[in-house]
Amino acid sequence: MLAFGIQIAFALLMLRLFTPQQVGEFSVMSQIGFFWMTLALAQTPLSLLANQHIPAHSAAKQAWHASAMRALGLLPVAAIAIGFSQLSMWPAMLWVLLLAFCQMGWMLAQSLTLRAGSSWQQAAVRVLPPLTAASTALIGALFGSWMAWTGPTLVLSALIGYAVGAAWLIPAWRERKEPNPNEQALSVERPAQESVKHAPPSDPRSATLRMAHTLADALLATAIIVVWQRLYGAEETGWMTALLRVLGFLPAVVHMAWAQVALAQGRHTQTSQTALANPWWLGLAAFACVIVLGLSCAIALYQEWLDPRWHGVWAYIAPLVLWQGSACLSAAFSHRPFQTKSARGYSWACIALGLLQALVLFAPIGLAQPIEAEQHMAAFALMSSLGLLALAVWMARLR
Repeated sequence: MLAFGIQIAFALLMLRLFTPQQVGEFSVMSQIGFFWMTLALAQTPLSLLANQHIPAHSAAKQAWHASAMRALGLLPVAAIAIGFSQLSMWPAMLWVLLLAFCQMGWMLAQSLTLRAGSSWQQAAVRVLPPLTAASTALIGALFGSWMAWTGPTLVLSALIGYAVGAAWLIPAWRERKEPNPNEQALSVERPAQESVKHAPPSDPRSATLRMAHTLADALLATAIIVVWQRLYGAEETGWMTALLRVLGFLPAVVHMAWAQVALAQGRHTQTSQTALANPWWLGLAAFACVIVLGLSCAIALYQEWLDPRWHGVWAYIAPLVLWQGSACLSAAFSHRPFQTKSARGYSWACIALGLLQALVLFAPIGLAQPIEAEQHMAAFALMSSLGLLALAVWMARLR
């Protein structure tokens, strides 16, 4: 919660100290880097958590090598995305490459520390990178206003933060023999009913299916930024992405602080079965937090705490609150398919939802007279919310 609170503060800092044009361009580059990184990982961090029969450090080292090779192979795809967004190929390509590789290392480091690190290490690997990025952005903004410097402050601060997070992957290269309690537990003969009940989670999906699932998610996440940039310009993109960055932290909190931890534990615990930890309650509580954040943004605009150039955010508050709130409910159950041997069905369901979202997103491009950005976002958010709620209901019924 502290780590994501810092990232929310970083997003609010962008609203206060940077122009919509700067935020929009940074959002495009960071999203392309995120797309590149996500596709290269191919959901390896989840597999690293679920497949606990493989020693953590060895699995992390193998995951980095495989992901790095995929990232190099995807270099032309990143170049095409930069060209489609109409950004200058240089130095945007360099920034995107550095952002992608450092963020890829940070994502793998988080899964590694969940399995092989102490509680303090698990907290530090999440808190220090956003704290570094926020501090660097603040210093850069103050320095820029004092020295009239117009350098890429936002990109540099994000890159330094990701590099700090990627450094936590270094222990994966230390040779050590790790005891694996799951292998020992599985080797003991138990009654068939007990074995099924306490079987650790696993990820039986093929590499092709994992790549297809990742491709669908990454393409959609990047397409919404690139399409907005192309159809409505950098300023409109800045309004949408700044608010999406603030509200999007809540689904990420639920997924990382609940679903990933549940997978890292290896099997259901008594705590995870209590009413207080019911995924529905967790999802609804996160949905309520999204609503509070949306209302806070509305109050900030109404009270004119932000620069008047940010008033365009008004039209995005309601649809993004609905979309990200529904994402919280879906994220609360995202661990269950891996615990019920339904990971393949989960991937196919997510791919189908991504195709429906893409249809709504790209529909205005073919129209003779494009619709307004507000109407476009309302339609996209409604379709996304209905799909995510249906996905959450399906996962809740898995046993």
